[in-house]
Amino acid sequence: MKMLYSLGATAVALTMAAAPAHAIDVGPADYTIVPSGTVVGMIYYQHLSSDRLEIDGNDVPGSTFEADIAILRGLYYTELGGLPAVWHLVMPFSNIGDVDIGTLPQDTTSGIGDTTVGLTLWPVQPDNPETGTTLGLSLFATAPTGHYDPTSIGIGEGTWSITPQVGLIQGLGNGFYFDAALDVAFSMDHTKDGVDYERAPSWQLQTMLRKQWGPTSVTFGYSGQRGGAQKVNGVETGLKTHRDQLRLYGTHWIDQTTQIQGMYAKDINVEGGFEYDNVVQLRLVKVF
Repeated sequence: MKMLYSLGATAVALTMAAAPAHAIDVGPADYTIVPSGTVVGMIYYQHLSSDRLEIDGNDVPGSTFEADIAILRGLYYTELGGLPAVWHLVMPFSNIGDVDIGTLPQDTTSGIGDTTVGLTLWPVQPDNPETGTTLGLSLFATAPTGHYDPTSIGIGEGTWSITPQVGLIQGLGNGFYFDAALDVAFSMDHTKDGVDYERAPSWQLQTMLRKQWGPTSVTFGYSGQRGGAQKVNGVETGLKTHRDQLRLYGTHWIDQTTQIQGMYAKDINVEGGFEYDNVVQLRLVKVF
């Protein structure tokens, strides 16, 4: 605990900054190949809450966190080099609520977060999606467009990050599908007000078992994140990206162009950050 409090608010403020930009989350069937020329718009709402902060194997008593996140996401499906492709644009917005570290209230920063652009190509395409294999390769770049203040808890990173990702859909027959994604995030070291900030690469594995009944599906999923150890002026803060999370999705197509999805998630193991006891997400999809 001595390390955490000796670094003060600067180190603590990095806790939330790690979560959004380092996680390229994938939902059920997100790696489905869609006809060229299709445009998809998505709106996400997510609520996160926590009453536990873990640093270097120790709980920090009296710590709480609450936030509401909105995300605008646009997709444009096309072809590149004879392969199906999709361009991504993701813009998050946050409203950070009350945050306490060891019973001490923390300064917070709300508003627009860092913008991510990306491209996915599908070198492996199934003849029959119900039993075949879909494999996509993605590359995401996140720009520091959000407000960044290292003494305040927010979702701005203050630096660029690059995240390659591999996505898989395996049809299992009888309406069952296995969805998975693996990515690694690389962040550039940066300096703010004469202070040097570093973050080691972090990786995330997401797996999902999905059951489809016509326009409706139910999915049980897991997300595991590792790495991302943070340093301030070369000194480790005890903060990192180490999280195991269970997820439950319900998805329904209202008509051929409108989809709604709900997700409930809960962390089961966290090291070096807040453990989320409740994550509730709603998503609206519109196909143009």
